[in-house]
Amino acid sequence: MDYGYHAWMLVAASLVLMMTTPALALFYGGMSRSKSVLNMMMMSFTAAGIVGIVYVLWGWSMSFGSQDIGMIINNPFETFGLSGIAGQDYIFVGFQMTFAIITAALISGAVADRLKFSAWVMFVPLWLTLSYFPIAHMVWGGGFLGDAANGVSGLLFDGDPLPIDYAGGTVVHVNAGVAALVLVLLLGKRLGFGSEPMKPHNLTLTMVGAGLLWFGWYGFNVGSIVFGGESPEADATQFISETSLVWLNTTVAAAAGIIGWLIVEKIRDRKATSLGAASGVVAGLVAITPACQALSPVGAILLGLVAGGLCAIAVGWKHTLGYDDSLDVVGVHLVGGLVGTVGAGFLSTSSGLLYGHGFQQLVVQVLVVLVAIVWSGVATLLVGLLVKYTIGLRIAEEDEVEGIDFVEHGESAYDLSPGGGGRRTASSVLARKTVSEGAHA
Repeated sequence: MDYGYHAWMLVAASLVLMMTTPALALFYGGMSRSKSVLNMMMMSFTAAGIVGIVYVLWGWSMSFGSQDIGMIINNPFETFGLSGIAGQDYIFVGFQMTFAIITAALISGAVADRLKFSAWVMFVPLWLTLSYFPIAHMVWGGGFLGDAANGVSGLLFDGDPLPIDYAGGTVVHVNAGVAALVLVLLLGKRLGFGSEPMKPHNLTLTMVGAGLLWFGWYGFNVGSIVFGGESPEADATQFISETSLVWLNTTVAAAAGIIGWLIVEKIRDRKATSLGAASGVVAGLVAITPACQALSPVGAILLGLVAGGLCAIAVGWKHTLGYDDSLDVVGVHLVGGLVGTVGAGFLSTSSGLLYGHGFQQLVVQVLVVLVAIVWSGVATLLVGLLVKYTIGLRIAEEDEVEGIDFVEHGESAYDLSPGGGGRRTASSVLARKTVSEGAHA
């Protein structure tokens, strides 16, 4: 049983890593404009590069360990550089590392077209340290939002029921969604936002990315099982029954997310779009992530339908409220994460309100979400302000017009000019000149 379990965990970790590179890179890249697709994909790849190093040095130690500090973080120096970690424990370090990678990468979709690449490189390790690692510890590492005796559930209900976050509704999706919202408010809107079309440049890439995300999500959810039976036979029974349920719930929630999103599109816009189908997949997957082990398959379908519909409605909030979330990270991940985490309080078969178990689980879920929102919001604001007033957050207006791919990386995804090499076109030079003249008028 140990061999099979640990072999599966290695596969699951690899699937979650695939969710960032290439799945999320393709998904976001296709949704971007043609002049910023490489930058968008680069942010996913550099998130993997930065987090991979930071997590080994102090990320694992801050998230998990035995030297808890105030039920908020663990001592970052307890296992710094993975000192004291060996053998099969490396599997779990690697698995958790991939979660940190994709959480950071998710944020990048909100800031397309305008965030300095150097600002992104500075933002990621600081945000992980102040936001991701503490929330991961509070939820999964025995902290205040998890199973700590003096945590939110222990203080209110003597630890029964415990918070439900099986695979990252608060740690990953609410956390990234709040960070995205704060960051776009600090950055400001893209030039032309609300007055000119900013359509996805290649929905084929987006659809492929969504399919790969769906496939990788089985590592994300099904790989999150943690078991400890009294015998190998007991472990095997738990493993088979739990992973089977989680796989099925993940699948039907994603399927229902597609339908929920397309229903809203058809009613609101008279058309059901490929972008809506791809986004609905992600909305359903986000929502089922925290609750995938706690719900019945029928409950998972209901949750996916609600998440798909609400997220489809929520993506329009940026125009109503006036914030520029480029690729709808807030509308999908924050809203979807809230639907899934709070929805577990209604739909959990063992403790949910709709199954006759009282309001305790719902209260715990709401409080966990509120704490995570406040923590992530404050931490992101501090990091964002630090970056803004040191190296700056945003590229120059004329650079934004020309395109962040060429300005920041010296490349173009679709350079068809003779000789290639990212040559500037006459139109880009004229646009750059026009913005410059307007700024000095």
